[in-house]
Amino acid sequence: QVQFVESGGGLVQPGGSLRLSCTTSRSIFNIYSMGWYRQAPGKQRELVAGVTLRGSTDYADSVKGRFTVSRDNAKNTLYLQMNSLKPEDTAVYYCNVKPSPITTLWGQGTQVTVSS
Repeated sequence: QVQFVESGGGLVQPGGSLRLSCTTSRSIFNIYSMGWYRQAPGKQRELVAGVTLRGSTDYADSVKGRFTVSRDNAKNTLYLQMNSLKPEDTAVYYCNVKPSPITTLWGQGTQVTVSS
């Protein structure tokens, strides 16, 4: 089983930036896919950004141009750089890891709060 830890959440003012990290216990080079999801109060969990084994990325329309997902294979870490944060970005952010097409793992979540 892959083990991973999320970090980087916190409280920021509108327009600020945060970088979330998802560090795994083993190499992520062969991970089928990884991504970031978020769930705001009263809303369904949604995909924010994802990256596949081949390196392709996908973003929710609401974060395009503001968020960037990347991975550092040497550090076994997936990142989510979040810029120009808005109050509506407030949510619990979850790292999602699929070691294979039939296995899905979720992180514990990290709170991101955007407020003045």
